[in-house]
This record gives sequence, C-alpha cells and structure tokens, in this order.
Amino acid sequence: MQDTQSIIALIKRNAEKVNGDIIGQVIKDEEAEHNRRYKLYMQYKQSEKYVAIFSRTFEDKNKVDRQLPNDFFGDIVDTKVGYLAGKPITYQLDKNPYMTEAQLDEAKYEKDVMVINDFLKYNSIADVDSEVFKYSSTCGITGRLLYVNAEGKARIMNLKPWEVIFIFDRSIDDLQYAVRYYDITVYDPDGTSSTRKRVEWYDSKQITFWLETKDKDYMLDPTENPRPHLFSKVPIFAYPNNTEYQSDVEKVLKLIDGYDRTLSDINSEIEQFRLAYLAMYGYENPDQETMNKIKKTGAFGMDKDGKLEFITKDLNDDAIEHHLDRLQKSIYYLSKSVNFNDEAFGGNQSGVAMKFKVFGLESKSIVAERKFQRATSIMFDLLTGMWKEKGMADIDPLDITMQFTRNFPLNLGDEADATMKFKGTISDKTRLSLLSFVEDADKELKQIELEQEGTIDLDEVGEENGEEEEE
Repeated sequence: MQDTQSIIALIKRNAEKVNGDIIGQVIKDEEAEHNRRYKLYMQYKQSEKYVAIFSRTFEDKNKVDRQLPNDFFGDIVDTKVGYLAGKPITYQLDKNPYMTEAQLDEAKYEKDVMVINDFLKYNSIADVDSEVFKYSSTCGITGRLLYVNAEGKARIMNLKPWEVIFIFDRSIDDLQYAVRYYDITVYDPDGTSSTRKRVEWYDSKQITFWLETKDKDYMLDPTENPRPHLFSKVPIFAYPNNTEYQSDVEKVLKLIDGYDRTLSDINSEIEQFRLAYLAMYGYENPDQETMNKIKKTGAFGMDKDGKLEFITKDLNDDAIEHHLDRLQKSIYYLSKSVNFNDEAFGGNQSGVAMKFKVFGLESKSIVAERKFQRATSIMFDLLTGMWKEKGMADIDPLDITMQFTRNFPLNLGDEADATMKFKGTISDKTRLSLLSFVEDADKELKQIELEQEGTIDLDEVGEENGEEEEE
C-alpha cells in the first residue's frame, strides 16, 4: 500500500483541495498494488495469461508439453466463502433500548426493524456479503460503496479490489479519502477513440469526477459536476481480509505452481511414451520409405543379428504420488484450508472431531469476520444518520448486531445433547442460538410460544366436561 500520509500532507498543503497532480500521484503510487490485486483475481479465474503453468515453454518444440492447472486457488477461496458466508449473515436489532418499564415499545421497534429489513432486501444483502468475502479472500482487501439512487433509496455496491484506493490518516486510523477509478472509452472530436481512466474522488462531503487526458494528466470531467454524496463521512468502506491485506492463497502460490508442473510433466511423459524413440541394432540409417512402411504396417524385416526396441523411461509411481501428496497437504495446511475429499472427513464423526479438523479454517474465518463487522458497523453508522435526518427511523447503529452461522455439516445429535445439558443454567434464547440450524433465536422462541398457545390440554378438557355432566 502507498504512503497515504504523504498524500494527506499534499492535500493539506493545497488548502484541503484535490487537483489533477494529486490524482495522478495517488494512482501512480498505487500501481504496484493495483497490479497485484488484479493478478490475484485473474489467477482465481484461472486466466491463461496469469496462471504460471500456461506460460511454461520448452526449447524442444517437439517435446510433449501438457499444461494442467489444478485450481487450488479457487478451492481455497470458495471453501472459505462457503464456510463463512454460505448461510446468510443475520442482522438483528437489539430490543433492550426499546424497553420502557419492562414493556417493549413494539410499534417503534417493528417500525425500525422494517426500515433495516427493507434496506437489506432491497440490496440483496446475502449476495453482496458473499461477494465481499470472495474479493477480500482473493485479493486481500476490497471495498464497498454506499450511495443514494435516483429514488432516494440507499444502495450498496461492491467495488473491484483493483479499482479502489483507500487513503487513511494512520495517526488516527481513520479513512480520510477514497478513490474509485476504472477504464472507459473516450471518443475525441476527430472521431478517434482511446481508453482512459475515469476517477471518482470521495471526501467526507462530496464526490468529484476526473478524467485522464491524452497526456496522462488528470482534469475535472466536463460531463460531471461535483456533487454531495449525502453522508457524514466517506461512503466507501474497506473490507480487509486481515491486517496485512494478504490473500488467503499468496503464501502457497509457489506450491501450487510446483504441483501443476509435476502433474503436467507426468502427463506429458505418459503421452510421450507413445512417441518413444525406436532403436535399431544392425540397421543403420533407414531411408524415409522404410520408416513410412514401419508406421503403416507395424512390421520390419531384419537380418538375424538385428534387433528393435523402444527407448523409454521408467517412472517411479510411488515417488511421484508421494511428492504430489506432500505438495497437496502443504498447500491446504499453509493456507489454513480444508480438503473435504480427504479420508479424514469420512465416517460418522462427532462435531468436536470435525471442528478440530477445520481449526485453521475457523481461525482465519474469525479474523475475516471481525474485519467485516467493523467495516459494516461503519456503514450502518452512516445509514442510521441518513435515516434519522430523513425522519425514517432513529436507530443507534451499535444496536444492530450481526450473527454468523458456519456452513458446516455438524452432528445434530451432539448439538441437541449439549443444549439439553444447559437447560436451567442458561437462557432458552442462548441455548437455541447454539444450534447451527437456528438462524434467529428470537423468531424461534416466538414460534414456540405461538405453538404452545395453540395446544389443547386434553386433561383440562376432560375435567371441564365432567363438571358439566355433574351439573
């Protein structure tokens, strides 16, 4: 990441205003990081240009060179995303602030819940949350933009990691500015077209739009005017994968390349076996006609001292399998991921045993979860401020909670036994929240209450009927 303090110093020296020179400096300083994130995403997509095995060449063009990529990158990312966000994150509003004299102000509570739920549904929150985890796991960090559309509704949009720059004031660890930039096609008056960068500069009050010139400078976009973004802070939020902004796969990229090379070479050797060299003993320099006859008929006449045989390599299958197996285990171990096809996950194992085997995955998921909660809390801080200003709702952003449910096949029998053991020692709400298949403990308690109200006690009915007969 670039030295953001130097950018902030430049802006302060320019009377807190950004100009074309500063825009150019920001983008230039970010170029290496931009390229890193883009390359990582292309590797996730298995782009031939960015996966190492596809660019391997041999000097001998006649040698078989099969290029077999093994998508460990995609598997590591998708496993984490499915585990962490496969089940939608549950957003809830705390009831305690709505309690007055032990009574819940249901009207106000339901009204505020409706405002939150409308926002979540309108923005397909489960989908955009899942994409945030995919981008951050792949590239190390990503961004989300909060904006107000033409209908006056708050919308969110995930930004491509290589198209966003975060400028933090590191003395207070606070986002001061954010840049969104991307390529567009510009048509010049002479009829020619060219690809240039369009830049959106966000500060705490407004958005300004910039356009790259032919000379690679930046000027204010004449088709756009600076406009307020209607929020109290920069409406772009950083979603880091971890403090180091590191992808889940960066540490094992060389191991993946090694696995690809080994498997590709073995495949090539097996295929090359069909093209093995033919050794002719007692027959020198056969002409082309003779060689064509051999290929066509498969037969060849020689004198009694002659001999034919193919020259081939002996492949040590055990050594090769051991090498591939070791590489695979190292890839999953060092990336803290899980190979669910491994024999260790077979059989009917207890939930504790299964959790132990995914300890590494769970550990890195906890880090990503906390980073997500922090960024999303800032988003709700800006949202609730806008809702209050518009008179839609008066909500404390700290009262909006997020609950994550791991998408993992646990032993439900163990869960049921555990919750029964806690009966009488902890609240029913807490016990229900321990069950992996219960997404909303409050909703489940309400459903239990409704079912109990609708239950008929047959003993009481019998007693009532007996009393009527006596009368």
